[in-house]
Amino acid sequence: MTNVIPLADLRNQIDAIDQRVLQLINQRASLAEEVAKTKIASGEDSCFYRPDREALVLRRIKELNPGPLSNDTAARFFRELMSACLALEKPLQVAFLGPEGTFTQQAAYKHFGHAVCTEAVTTIEDIFQEVESGRCQFGVVPIENSTEGVVTPTLDRFVASPVQICGEVAIRIQHNLMANATSLNEITEVVSHRQSLAQCRKWLDKYLSGVLCTEVNSNAEAARIASSKPAVAAIAGEVAAEIYNVSILESGIEDQPDNTTRFVIIGRLTSVSTNEDKTSLLISTKNHAGALYSIIEPFAKYGISMTKIESRPSRQGLWDYLFFIDIDGHQTDKDIVTALEELKSRVTMIKVLGSYPKAIL
Repeated sequence: MTNVIPLADLRNQIDAIDQRVLQLINQRASLAEEVAKTKIASGEDSCFYRPDREALVLRRIKELNPGPLSNDTAARFFRELMSACLALEKPLQVAFLGPEGTFTQQAAYKHFGHAVCTEAVTTIEDIFQEVESGRCQFGVVPIENSTEGVVTPTLDRFVASPVQICGEVAIRIQHNLMANATSLNEITEVVSHRQSLAQCRKWLDKYLSGVLCTEVNSNAEAARIASSKPAVAAIAGEVAAEIYNVSILESGIEDQPDNTTRFVIIGRLTSVSTNEDKTSLLISTKNHAGALYSIIEPFAKYGISMTKIESRPSRQGLWDYLFFIDIDGHQTDKDIVTALEELKSRVTMIKVLGSYPKAIL
């Protein structure tokens, strides 16, 4: 017969471990404070956050994790621990597409942890301006959705902006219909962000056919509106329902159950190589026969994987185009340096938007 450990003994062991864990966490926090002092003394950049360093730490945690906690759970725990320790050095100011409760804010917390200071702004343009002016060290902007494609205001803003992409994060998007009504029959209008309305089109046509759909700046703004107008329903995330005290009438109304939005982190620093990186490029070329081939050929020649390519009118001349390209690797990698050097004579402009660690979670 298997010996059963008394419950009191198990709880005593847990209490002892908790005490030890707490001591180690605070010991780590003390070392983080010493890191800050050392950086200040050595005259390093005033921004203590290093996306490359955090990526390496989180990857190492996943490699070392013996279980039974999953690798993602262990990584999330250490993300929050690093976030709290970093806040002891210097709290980060991170701009996001507000108001409170948007998926963009959720992406900011997933990437930086909850110890950052998030700053809600009204538009994607405002996020760029907050970072460019130095009022915020970083910003979080949506760049593409798995069902709706690219977020054009973000891509267009990169053309003239000096900021760098220094990270990425993906958020699984679950849309909910929320209102302070008691049934769908009471709903006379649905408000949400343009992309959310599009991502729930089949459900809306089936269950709220003929109901007015109105675009607003964000899902959180939609939840705020719905909180004061019982006949108006919003499409938003669960966090927005909690913040604005709106009841969820239907959950998971998105047409595609694997709907995911990719966000990028913008800032004014350059990440060093972690050996698991991605580089984003902006390339301009004239519209002539073989133009696209001349862009992608050097990447194929040097075995560089291209993970994304998107074209946009340049707005600089008739039929001139911009290509937004993601490739595997860091801009300092030998093959990428060589490929970009060959590209210079083939195109009118190359801009490296940033090299950054691939998303960990």
